[in-house]
Amino acid sequence: MTQTVKDIFYERRRTMSLKERILADIKEAMKRKDQDTVDVLRFTHSEIRRGEIDSRQDYTDDDIIKVLKKGIKSREESMLMYEKGERPDLVEKDRRDIAILQKYLPQQLSIAEIESIVAKIIAEKGLSEPKHMGVIMGIVMKEYGSQVDGKTVQEVARIQLSK
Repeated sequence: MTQTVKDIFYERRRTMSLKERILADIKEAMKRKDQDTVDVLRFTHSEIRRGEIDSRQDYTDDDIIKVLKKGIKSREESMLMYEKGERPDLVEKDRRDIAILQKYLPQQLSIAEIESIVAKIIAEKGLSEPKHMGVIMGIVMKEYGSQVDGKTVQEVARIQLSK
């Protein structure tokens, strides 16, 4: 069976670290003259490098996911401010930036999946009071951290504990 150049490229891409993917995508965006993507990815790469220098060690994919989520969160906060200031152009720019960054995040679990995970933890541990929220959050975030949103987990746990 012969592999085409395209097959080899996509196979290599699947095995790249997030940092390598970001650098490769910066080069691709530069070739396409997609300045928005170049700007967002360069800024993200500089945040990753700054963190690596501060911690004096290379970032893992999990560390890079934290940087990406932080970038998304800051842009979401900016969007709220821009909406209040009636700046639809900047709101749209931040939406595009968020879409670019989300391409690098792992697939998020659905609310139904989160509900079943939380219900399973509640049943296994025999938790029933709102004061057990921290225990549930700790277990879920430790096991599924990059695949779930903390606010969603907190809301699901609060609802299930109040039943």
